[in-house]
Amino acid sequence: MTTMPFAPRAYLPVLEELTGAFAGALRTADPAAVVPDCAGWTVADLATHLGNVHRWAATVVRTGEVRPQNFAAEAGDDLASWYAESAQLLLGELQAAEPGDPCWHFGGTGKTKAFWYRRQVHETAIHLADLGGDHGLDPAVAADGVDEVFTAMLPRVTRWHAVPQLPGPVTLRATDTGDVWTVHPGEPPALGAATAGAASVEAPARDLLLRLWKRTGLDPRVSGDAAKALLAAPLTP
Repeated sequence: MTTMPFAPRAYLPVLEELTGAFAGALRTADPAAVVPDCAGWTVADLATHLGNVHRWAATVVRTGEVRPQNFAAEAGDDLASWYAESAQLLLGELQAAEPGDPCWHFGGTGKTKAFWYRRQVHETAIHLADLGGDHGLDPAVAADGVDEVFTAMLPRVTRWHAVPQLPGPVTLRATDTGDVWTVHPGEPPALGAATAGAASVEAPARDLLLRLWKRTGLDPRVSGDAAKALLAAPLTP
C-alpha cells in the first residue's frame, strides 16, 4: 500500500471532477426519485445530505475543531446550484488549508487536515454511485477508497457498530489494480500480513468499494466463511 493514501493535494482534482459530476447529474434528475441504496431517501434527500456534509467538513477544515453536524439544512428550490455552491465552499477550504496542520476528524489516522481531502473524495464517489448513471471511477481512486475503509474506518468501527466477528483472516484483492489487503480477526479486526489459505474476496476495485459501503454492484468472487462475515458486517459510518 505504498501509494495510498495519495498526497493530500492530489485529491483536489478528483474531488472537483466528482462534485462536478454530482452537480451535473442533479440538473437532470428527478428530485423525488427514490435512491435504491439509501433506504427511504429521495434524490433531494441525498443531495441535501452530501451538500451539508461538504459544508460541515469545510467548517471543520477551516477551524480544525469538531463542529456540530446539521445534515438536514434546507437546500432551497435550485438543488443543483445549492449543491455546487456547497462543493465550492469545501474545495476552497481544502485549497487554502495546510494538510499537515492539526485537525479533528472521526477516523483512525493522524489528526491532521489531510484526512478530509481523502474522506470527501470517497464520500462523493459513493453518493455519485447512489445517483446511478455511468460515471466511472478511476480504479486507483477506488482502490484508495477500499484502503480508507480498512485504515481509517475499521480502527474506529466500534464508534458506530459492534465489532465484526471474523473466524479467520480475509484477503481482498482488487483484480484491476492488483492491490491486496488482508484483514485479521481482533477487537476490532486489523490489517496484517497475507496468510496462505485465508478466505478471500476478489473483484474490480470499484465493486469492492461499493460492497464495503453496502452498495449494490457486481458480485465479487467470495471464498470462505470469514469473507462472508466481513462483507456482511457494517464497517463504515
